[in-house]
Amino acid sequence: MPQATAAPPERLQAPARAGGSEFTPLLRAVRRQGLLERRPAWYAAEITVNLLALAAVATALVRFGGSSWSLLLAVPLAVLSARTGFIAHDAGHAQTATRRRTNHLIQILHANLLLGMSQEWWNAKHNRHHANPNHVDKDPDVAPDVLVFAPHQADGRTGPRGWLTRHQAWLFFPLTTLEGIALKAYGLRAVFSTRERRVTRRARAVEGGLLVTHLVGYAVLLLTAMPLGRALLFAAIHQMLLGLHLGLAFAPNHKGMAMPGGHVDETWGHLRRQVLTSRNIRGGPLTDWLLGGLNYQIEHHLFPSMPRPHLRLARPLVRAHCRTLGVPYTETGALDSYRQVLDHLHAVGEPLRTAG
Repeated sequence: MPQATAAPPERLQAPARAGGSEFTPLLRAVRRQGLLERRPAWYAAEITVNLLALAAVATALVRFGGSSWSLLLAVPLAVLSARTGFIAHDAGHAQTATRRRTNHLIQILHANLLLGMSQEWWNAKHNRHHANPNHVDKDPDVAPDVLVFAPHQADGRTGPRGWLTRHQAWLFFPLTTLEGIALKAYGLRAVFSTRERRVTRRARAVEGGLLVTHLVGYAVLLLTAMPLGRALLFAAIHQMLLGLHLGLAFAPNHKGMAMPGGHVDETWGHLRRQVLTSRNIRGGPLTDWLLGGLNYQIEHHLFPSMPRPHLRLARPLVRAHCRTLGVPYTETGALDSYRQVLDHLHAVGEPLRTAG
C-alpha cells in the first residue's frame, strides 16, 4: 500500500457545467494521494497503547484504591475512556480495517464492552447525522430535547424546559458532564426495549451481554479497590469528566453553523451539505490527540471512511478546492469555537428571555 504523504494544495477544476458534481474532482485528488487507503498498523498501535494504558490505570486502582488519592486516577481514566470512544467511532466508519467484520468486532468491543455504549444505537443515530448534518428535521443531534438549536424549536417552551432554554448557554458545559451517563442509558434502553425493532434478537443478546459485562466489571473493579462511598465518588468524577471531554470534542463541530431545512436551499450537493454545516478546529498534534481527529470535521464529513491520520493530510486539498468553488471553509481556534457555540445557544434562547 502506498504511504500517504502531505499533498501541496493543488488547484482543482470546478465542474464545467451547471449541475455537475462539485465533489468529484476533490474525490479524485484524494484518491490519487492514497488518503482513502486504510492504516491497520496505525490503528493496531493506537488500540494497543490505549488498552495497555487502561490496564495500567486499573492496576493502579487495585493497588492504591485504599487511599483517597486514588480519586485522581479518575482523570486519566476519563481521558482513556474518551480515547476508547474515538476508536469505536472510527471503527463504525470502517476506518480501522479493510474487512467489515473486523471493524464490527473492534467497534463492539470498544463501545459495548469497554465504554458501555450500544454499537447499534450509536451507528443508527450517527449515520443519520452524517447523511444530513445540522438539518433541523433530519439530524437527531439537533432535535429539540433538553437543549434546542434553532429559534423555532424554542417556541412555546414553558416551565422547566423554558427555563433551560433561556439559560442554555450558561448550562451547556455543565450539562455535558452527564453525557457519559446518557450514552449508557440511551444504549441500554435501545438494546433492551421491546419497542426497538431495528435490533435483531441475536444483536440484542450479544450487545446486551457485553453491556451488562461492562457494568458488572466496572462495579466489581471499583468496589474491590475501594470502599463503597469512595467508589461512588470515583464513578461520578470519572463519568462527569468523560462527558465533559466528549462534549469538548463534539460541541464545536456543527453548533452555530448553517442549519439546512426551511428557508435554506435544499439543493445542496454532498460537498456543500457537509462543508457549510461543519467547523474545523485549528491546532497541533495535542489538539489532534485530545479531539480524536474530530477537529478536522469538514474532512471527516466529506470522507467518513478516511483513516484518522489522513484527515490532516487531506485538509490542504479540501481548502484549495473550496477556495476554487467559492465555498466558505470555516476553521477557527478551540476557544473561539466554543464562544461561537455559546453565542448561538444564547441567541436561540433570546426570544424566551425577552418574553419573560
